[in-house]
Amino acid sequence: MLGRSAFARVAATIVAITAAACPAVHADEKEPLSFIDPTDGQLDLSDFLLKHKGALPVPIVITEPAVGYGVGLGLLFFSGPIAQAAANSTDDQPNRTPPNVTALGGVYTQNGTWAAAAAHFHTWDDDRYRYLGAVAKVDAHLDYFGVTSQPRAYTLIGDALLQQFLVRLGNSRWYGGVRYVFFDSTSSFAGGNIPASISNFERNQRIGAGSLMLDYDSRDNIFFPASGSFAEFETQFARTGFGGTQNYDVYAARGFKWIPLTHTLILGLRVDTRFSTGDIPFYAQPYVDLRGVQKGRYQDRNAISTEAELRWDVTPRWSLLGFTGVGKAYGRLESFSQAQNVTSVGAGFRYLIARKLGVSIGIDVAHSKDQNAFYIQVGSAWR
Repeated sequence: MLGRSAFARVAATIVAITAAACPAVHADEKEPLSFIDPTDGQLDLSDFLLKHKGALPVPIVITEPAVGYGVGLGLLFFSGPIAQAAANSTDDQPNRTPPNVTALGGVYTQNGTWAAAAAHFHTWDDDRYRYLGAVAKVDAHLDYFGVTSQPRAYTLIGDALLQQFLVRLGNSRWYGGVRYVFFDSTSSFAGGNIPASISNFERNQRIGAGSLMLDYDSRDNIFFPASGSFAEFETQFARTGFGGTQNYDVYAARGFKWIPLTHTLILGLRVDTRFSTGDIPFYAQPYVDLRGVQKGRYQDRNAISTEAELRWDVTPRWSLLGFTGVGKAYGRLESFSQAQNVTSVGAGFRYLIARKLGVSIGIDVAHSKDQNAFYIQVGSAWR
């Protein structure tokens, strides 16, 4: 874990970046700009983000084995009346309504991979309606492993669009709605030789997919929960009628559960499953998704990933956590019983950088077979 002096230097850097990125406070504003929380005297960006419309800069350091080392920067903006309600929340009576969030970011890695994206999450009518939209541009240099488990380099270039709208069902914590995904891509393998395990390769492909969504959300905070659950069930239909070039289906279910064992110990549990049928592009196949495991390294028709995480809130601001996970990909290349069990283990820390919003930042370090990686996280790693 970073020492307090090291974190102070990081905090000072954040303050400098945010101050430079946003307009100065006008002299006639009633409340002066402060980065110190008067309740505990610690560094806190709540008022800066909520009252002064500031941006939370998120430095991105990439150690993902799939693309190599890299750097990037993300900016998070919190807005709307819901964010103002969060400003009035207290530790005894936290505000469960999520704030509106706008995100901008970009990354570049040592193997030439780069990406840029913009996204917005918005709620209306006391969180009865939820909207999520995103656009992205990606130029990725990746590896495909297939049946031989030997990496084959390929390039994937494309433009992506996501639109999602959910409505609360009655007065429950359930939400129902729809999602649309469009991805216009060009892919090519180094040397021009297509792996034998890919039977449907096309250089130019489009994914046009509509989904029926059902969500359950009882988290006490969407960023770094200490209690509650989140579950999502999705039935995705990719069709030429939705703008794609392939027809396939994906059935997905994921769930997160946070259980307070004591006042300072929280147990987190995660399960994530995806099943596909039809003419799905090779790069869109389900894969084992665990911290420390190369993205797309274990990929097949179906995939399941599970994780357990134990978090210790050392102080109201600082948290330590340890985690372990296991998963497997199966269905076409190998059966469920034959597929390899993929495991990972790791540890991390968080600092509560915006108390009124429940936003924390920190680092996770993870290890799996022949692989190590670390991640700068905003809140929980589970999304």
